[in-house]
Amino acid sequence: MGHALRRNALAATSYRGRFAPSPTGPLHAGSLVAALASWLDARAHDGTWLVRIEDVDTPRCVPGADQRILEQLATCGLVPDEPVCWQSTRGTHYQAALDRLIAQGDAYPCACSRKDIEAALLAAGRHRERHHAAVYPGTCRPERGGLHGREARAWRLNVASGTLKWQDRRLGPQQQDVAAEVGDFVLLRADGLWAYQLAVVVDDAAQGITHVVRGEDLADNTPRQILLQQALGLPTPSYLHTPLVRDTHGEKLSKQNGAQALDLGDPLAALQTAAAVLGLPAAAGPLHEALALWARAWPWRRPTGG
Repeated sequence: MGHALRRNALAATSYRGRFAPSPTGPLHAGSLVAALASWLDARAHDGTWLVRIEDVDTPRCVPGADQRILEQLATCGLVPDEPVCWQSTRGTHYQAALDRLIAQGDAYPCACSRKDIEAALLAAGRHRERHHAAVYPGTCRPERGGLHGREARAWRLNVASGTLKWQDRRLGPQQQDVAAEVGDFVLLRADGLWAYQLAVVVDDAAQGITHVVRGEDLADNTPRQILLQQALGLPTPSYLHTPLVRDTHGEKLSKQNGAQALDLGDPLAALQTAAAVLGLPAAAGPLHEALALWARAWPWRRPTGG
């Protein structure tokens, strides 16, 4: 695995993309859209396509799901150009990043539980929006007295106020005030597991990722990741967020709401459905010819800066 990671990400000049599934179950129709889109974007730009298994949230991982995902991708003709990377092997790199943030004064320990955060928000007359995570009120910030004699549970990034703007290749201009809409977000969780935001930023940089193509539901993660990239002195990739596959109730298709595993008895049919979501033309077999056609028809062939 080690030779697949580039130590000097700043030197990366050619296109390097990735598909980064969590092994909480097999791929479903929605995740195939993201996989196909990231593969096509790489091929459309004569780039390198990687697969990274994001298994840092170990309690949610299903044994064997990582291999099942890799088999599903291979059945669809989506084979990574370099050895697969597993986040569960990368803890020392995440620790080094956290140590740097602490040394810079950009991260601080937090003693708050979810109940503490909800109580603090309620006391301040702030209510959490439905389906949205609570905005951390900054209780344990150093300038507010730190831990107040309590034991640290987690580590958070100290987020400065102000609007962060970025450009999405499909969605166009985007912006978010992370401090107001998210608050100081977690880097190391209370259960000792690494937070997704830190892990993905460290690994994208280590693998020299220049272009991130993923589902639209992850778009609001982008400003947090850009803030971490800036704090760690890492490059910011170009971002493209793809349309979502929704169920009959209009909800995003996901493993959490019971999305069924892909039926790959006919891989081309499954890919045809995913391609249609991406606005690509119908294509006849064989499989490799359909993939080549979609790469030529890819509508985002000229990526803009991230």
